[in-house]
Amino acid sequence: MTLVFVNQSEGWPQLAREFPGALQVLFARSGTLRQYAAHSAPLTRVSFRAGDRINAHGRSLQVEEIEDRDGIFYYRCGTVTWSESELDDLQNVSKAEDRLVQGRVDRNDKFEFRVEALRRRADARRSRAFGIESARVDLIPHQLRVAEIVADRRPPRVLLADEVGLGKTIEAGLVIARQLATGRATRVLVLVPEPLVYQWFVEMLRRFNLAFSIFDEERVEAIEAAGDGRNPFKDEQLVITDSDFLVSSPERAKMAVLGEWDLLVVDEAHHLSWAPDSESSEYVLVEALAKRTPGVVLLTATPEQLGRSGHFARLRLLDPARYHDLEKFQQETALYAQRSKLAAKLADGVELEGEDRHQLHGLLGKERLQSATRDELLGELIDRHGTGRVMFRNRRTIVGGFPRRVPALETLPLPAEDAEMRGHLLAEFMSDVDEHGHALPLNYAKDLRLDWLVRLLEAHPRDKFLLICRTQAKVLALEEALRLKSGVGVARFHEGMSIVQRDRNAAFFQQADGARLLLCAEIGSEGRNFQFAQHLVLWDLPTDPDQLEQRIGRLDRIGQKGDVHLHFACFEDSAQAALYRWYDQALDALRSSPQDGRELYRRFGDELVEAARAFALGQTNAVEQLDDLIGRTQAAHEELALAIQEGRDRLLELATQRAASEQNLLRSMTASDLDRTQDDFVLKLFEQFGIENEELSERVVVLDPEYLNTEAFPGFGSGPRQATFDRHIALGRDDLLFLRVDHPMVQGALDLLLSAETGNATFLVDPELPLRSAYLDAVFVLECMAPPELHVDRFLPPLPVRVIIDSRLKEHGDYTASEEAVRRAGDLQLDPAKLRKVLSQLVPPMLKSATGVAERLARRETEAAMLEADAALDAEINRLTALAQINPGVKPQEIAAAQSERAELHELIPSSHLRLDAVRLVVSPDFLNLMK
Repeated sequence: MTLVFVNQSEGWPQLAREFPGALQVLFARSGTLRQYAAHSAPLTRVSFRAGDRINAHGRSLQVEEIEDRDGIFYYRCGTVTWSESELDDLQNVSKAEDRLVQGRVDRNDKFEFRVEALRRRADARRSRAFGIESARVDLIPHQLRVAEIVADRRPPRVLLADEVGLGKTIEAGLVIARQLATGRATRVLVLVPEPLVYQWFVEMLRRFNLAFSIFDEERVEAIEAAGDGRNPFKDEQLVITDSDFLVSSPERAKMAVLGEWDLLVVDEAHHLSWAPDSESSEYVLVEALAKRTPGVVLLTATPEQLGRSGHFARLRLLDPARYHDLEKFQQETALYAQRSKLAAKLADGVELEGEDRHQLHGLLGKERLQSATRDELLGELIDRHGTGRVMFRNRRTIVGGFPRRVPALETLPLPAEDAEMRGHLLAEFMSDVDEHGHALPLNYAKDLRLDWLVRLLEAHPRDKFLLICRTQAKVLALEEALRLKSGVGVARFHEGMSIVQRDRNAAFFQQADGARLLLCAEIGSEGRNFQFAQHLVLWDLPTDPDQLEQRIGRLDRIGQKGDVHLHFACFEDSAQAALYRWYDQALDALRSSPQDGRELYRRFGDELVEAARAFALGQTNAVEQLDDLIGRTQAAHEELALAIQEGRDRLLELATQRAASEQNLLRSMTASDLDRTQDDFVLKLFEQFGIENEELSERVVVLDPEYLNTEAFPGFGSGPRQATFDRHIALGRDDLLFLRVDHPMVQGALDLLLSAETGNATFLVDPELPLRSAYLDAVFVLECMAPPELHVDRFLPPLPVRVIIDSRLKEHGDYTASEEAVRRAGDLQLDPAKLRKVLSQLVPPMLKSATGVAERLARRETEAAMLEADAALDAEINRLTALAQINPGVKPQEIAAAQSERAELHELIPSSHLRLDAVRLVVSPDFLNLMK
């Protein structure tokens, strides 16, 4: 079966497979395989009638008869019969001319809106922010610039190593969304530790509108049971899975490796253990995936200074040809360390003397040393940095913008004779430590910590409080106890709730008159940020510093407007009191963000749990044992901090900073946010399908699908939706859609509109036209058929080309319908269907002339697109070629890919073709009498 897609720049798709509720189609010309929901696919079957002209095998013939053989159309054209699969997918399938000639026309406003939709679609796809304009992210320069650089790589193979809290997940999400939007990737695998699976799922869905599928053993078995023997990992395009699941099953790991991914994203990459003589199972798995996947993005917060071999191992995954010898890498690293010190002096304005000048002389030459400015010398050092192209590292102290942390401890008395309470507190602590332990019965109604919490809320009657505790059971117990003790508004947030329920509760918490206290479980709060609040209540403390940092990070983020107050209450001589001492005295983790928390937990985690347990039991020497642990942890922390500071790769940091100085993506997204005409366009687009809107507040609306006229419209399965066009509001309200033109719902609506006939033919009477005048307003679309990975849209998206020709075949490119004509268009009583004979004689020659003019305009557009492509790619090729002379990190394959891309665009852009999309016949009032 041959289908037609709204964006014919990829050619006609052919139905490849049918699944329950889904269709898989092949775009043969671009080599792309896509899957759509059966009820909402923007696809229409191509069919022709007797009298139509069709093209195949380089010939153009007229259809005389159509035959349906087992669901396949066959067209007889004289002595020749062609099946529908033989037809040329470049031919025009628009029925606009036929509809106009036959008098089957739409209202003028439908035509005008269709033309605007074509223009909006072209502008959106050309934008460098397409695919991420509607991302629910703040416009933070360092994140946007890293994403811009990485997403434009072909393919990206990088290590994102920002410090904790700087948004590596957001950077990765931006890269994924942009790669998918531009066609550089269609299949993405995200591999994460099991505790982060749900966090990634929520982040991708809520921030980037990407509906990933979580793959575990149950999901894979279900696919196998219902499938046809295919690899289950090929059943979905976007997949999140955990490394433990794959490592534990070699059979499933092999399936994943053979999944034919375009992009692999691995979080917590510092857990991948490697040594010259041994490799962990996790490392072997990722290495196998990385070898078969073009794009690889590794995320790690662990500084390279904590293990050169580990850093080498991660780089080896990205570029095994470049990083194949650990000893050689260590020698290069030592060399870069010397250059890093030079770079630091240049950046800090320190005068260079003696040995420093001698080193620069050897690197850059005497003439360059004497003629270049300090910034130019620094730039050339950065260009020579070996890992500067594959690794990005931003630091909190350089990025800035973080709030001050203000911890407040409340120690509560615990009577020595209350053995039952002591035992319960210790059991609760050990249950928290053992994730697979038995759940304890919890009742906080008589707990002194609850009284403290109520007093705290009463002391700050206007403030919002976020409370995070270990488990869902604690959330429910606290909610029940607070209902008896306090009238404060409370909302809950845990993994047992649906995403919709969590969204609603989070929105209720943010509202000025909503809940003042949000009770969160550890897992339920992952991936959610509440920067509008400044008070965090730690009902308990985790034993892992990273988990504590994640809790604090719900509030302590870039953009937080006030100090973050950390409230913690514990009973004296309890395990939690011991934990607080360790965090406070050994790591200073409540006032700062330690970079070595993961390493310290690895070294001292088990000992910490045992020391806290002994302290709670009052064992002999327990206090001394805890003091000794704190002392040793503090010493290790100072040692690691010094190693990190001394081993800082200033060249890498400066390279990342310099990359962030060019903010093209930031400018594009800022301009989009300020463009309020997008708001009106989106609402008008939805109105075309019967979706009504009502303004709730500035730039916040409710969208009501009660009168929706098609089941294919995406996103309204559960009834009315609320939406905003304001980024700031969207960041605080996860329950609102954040709509820009590139949002999947908007793009889906555009596909539905432009794949239908609506507005593609209309008739208008304009009293301001000269006497006896008729104008044909023809709108063509210029399309370049190219493989998606070329991302030709940045130079030549499907572009509307508008031509206006009068009945004397003269151009009137400056014509605009008069206000009176537009105003009275709805009052037109004429029945164009009665004018078929005249229209059939009038329209064809006008359209033929308009087509000739459009072809001339199209050549101008393709020439301009080629000039733009040449300018962009020549500059990139020259830059890469120059860098390759001084930086081994630039691979020949990268230069070859850019050159190949340029050559393909040179071939494909000039061969772009026009198709007629819409026509409007405009006549003067007196011309009507001539037509009768």
